[in-house]
Parts: sequence; C-alpha cells; structure tokens
Amino acid sequence: MPDSPRRPLWRGRTLALLGILLVAANMRTAVAALSPIYTEIRGDFALSSVAVGALGMLPPVCFAVFGLIAPFFTRRAGLELVTMVSMAAILIGHVVRASSGSFLALATGSAVTFAGMGVANVLLPPLVKRYFPDRIGVVTSSYVTVLSVFALLPPLVAVPIADSLGWRTSVGLWAAVSFVAILPWLAVMVRRRPAHPDHEVEIEGADPRILRRIWRAPIAWAVAGIFAVSALNAYAMFAWLPQILRDTAGVGAAEAGALLSLYAGKGIPAALLVPVLTARMKNVGLLIHLGVACFVVGYLGLIVLPAAGTWVWVALIGFGPLLFPLSLVLINLRTRTHEGAVALSGFVQGLGYVLGALGPLAVGVLHQLTGEWTTAMACLIGTAIAASLAGAVVSRPRLLEDH
Repeated sequence: MPDSPRRPLWRGRTLALLGILLVAANMRTAVAALSPIYTEIRGDFALSSVAVGALGMLPPVCFAVFGLIAPFFTRRAGLELVTMVSMAAILIGHVVRASSGSFLALATGSAVTFAGMGVANVLLPPLVKRYFPDRIGVVTSSYVTVLSVFALLPPLVAVPIADSLGWRTSVGLWAAVSFVAILPWLAVMVRRRPAHPDHEVEIEGADPRILRRIWRAPIAWAVAGIFAVSALNAYAMFAWLPQILRDTAGVGAAEAGALLSLYAGKGIPAALLVPVLTARMKNVGLLIHLGVACFVVGYLGLIVLPAAGTWVWVALIGFGPLLFPLSLVLINLRTRTHEGAVALSGFVQGLGYVLGALGPLAVGVLHQLTGEWTTAMACLIGTAIAASLAGAVVSRPRLLEDH
C-alpha cells in the first residue's frame, strides 16, 4: 500500500476514531452474554441442549453470510451509513433478546444482532483505511484491543447482573453500547467532513469489478486462509478446550475454566502488538510462522505431555490466533483503495467465518469417531501448517488491485 503522510492522530478525525473504537466494543458482546445464564433463562421458557447448540452456531454463520454480502451494501449506501445501520441492528437484536419469551424470539433477536456484527466486522478495516491511512497499525491495534476486552466483559458480569437484576437486564444492557456507537457516525454523516486531507468522503463501496476478480486473486485466498485458520482454531478451542484438558490432563472443572480464560486472555497482548509490528515489518511471514509455531508446539505438548506443562501448552495455543489481528491489518496493507479494502474484507471474513464455524463440529465428529482427542488435535496442527503456505503468498507486497 502506498505510504500516506502522517499527521496527528486526533486532528480532524476525533469522531471517526471514537466511532471505530465504539463499533469494536460491540463486536463480541452478544456472543458471550447468553452462555453463562442459560440456567436463568430456562426459568422462563424451555431451552434444550439442541437449542443451545443452535444459538452457538449462529455467530460464525451470520458473520460468514453477512460478511460476504456487506460489500454490496456499501456500494449502495456508503461506509458510514451502513455502519450506523449495523449498529442499529445490533441494538434492536439486544432488545429483542432481552424481551423474548420463547426460543424462537431469542434466536431471532440473536440472528439480527449477529447479522449487524457480521456487517460491522467487514467495515472496520475499510473505515481505518479511509480515515487513518497513515496510522493503520496503531488504529487497528486499538480497535482489536477494545474488541478483545469487550469479549471478556459479558461472561464476567452476566451472572452477577442476572442474579441481582434478572437475566433480561443482563442481556439487554449491551444495547446501550450499541446506541452510543451510532452517535459519532451520525455526527460524521451530518458534518460530511473530509475523511482525509487528500480526498473527500466518498460514497462508493466495493467496485463490482473487484468483487468479480477477487475470487481469482491469490492474495485474497492467502489472507482468507490465514484468517480462516485463526477462526477455526479459536472456535474449536472455545468449544472443546475445557473438555480436552479434563480428559487428557486430568484437570478439574475450575482449573479447566481458568485455562480457557488464559487462552482467551492471550488475545489482548496480540491485539496490542501484532498490528503495529505487521504495519512496520517488511516480511510479515515471520509473524505468520510464529503463530503457526505456537499452534504446533502447543498442540503437540497436549498430545505428548498433557499433564506436565498444561499451562504452557495452553498459553502457546492462545498465542496462535495472533493471525487474527495480523490478517485484519493485511486487508489494508494488501489493497490500494478503500474499495479494494471493502471487497477484500468481505471476502476474507465471509470465507474465514464459514470455515471457522466448522471447527467445533469437526473436532466433535473426530472425537466421536475415534474416542480420543489426538486425531482432532493432529488435524488442527494440519490447518496451522496450511497458514504457513499462505504466508508465503502474503509476504510478497502484491496489492489486490494489481491482480
């Protein structure tokens, strides 16, 4: 991507920066807000194990579907307006979930919420490219860190709030965050200030020609592959890591939960450091290989010596998803225009979340067929190695528009 002249981070872009960070704060709140309080919800209406499983599948499925079609929305309405609409959808979904009196209403509200998140997932990298082309690493690092922190908050506060104020309040309070996220973008739309001193705020979204060509672009498939490996492994571990540890390392339920928190917490230092390093490094393949190595060594440790260094193995696996913030930065670094960034973001996240949704299912099926976890973890090692192959493509500074 061509270098852009640097200027003060806040000057003329305060609303955009606040808007990006507030959108990021909404990206995962609904995902983890329900699972800790299913018992309380069952006090109001029936919620079977199958229903819980269906709710668990909704996030990656909605992220995939709406990630793929989001570029077409921006082509008609523009980034800022579609961002506002996505936040409004998340808000409406939170309210419907909080007021639901049946599984159907709860699932409908969840689907609306995750649809809004799926669109906003795609819009964040192009918004960074439009308003902060000179600060891509820093701003990406900031919003991914906010996303990681707000992913940890709902499971921490869900039960205490549900116990004191009821589960509906615990679920619905996140609508306030969505409402606040609309305000900066509303102000941007009213003021119509230039996004960057070098150009005016544009209305166009992804160029249809880019959308057609992207399926034949090696750089698009490579970035999507890296994102998919991160998503597949992350969803698989969030679904199965506690059970894997209990069966292979003999840890108790409390320790397994703490180890899952350790796994999730590794996303915060990765969010802080990886985008900045990616934007500055000439060979980003080194970071990709580091993430792959963490996956491989961590899984091998759980296979060979699960009880001897459990905390070390889990920590290493937790560093593997540094591929997630890295791929978000690459969406901007491997495109020349914001139209290209919209198209690549939709392609990468749409395809990536499709494969990510298969992670928990594939691991569960392999465990069911074999009666052990070694085969499943060996397959996860194979997916990580595939990311190394993709890394060889993205290491070359080719741009999407050049294909």
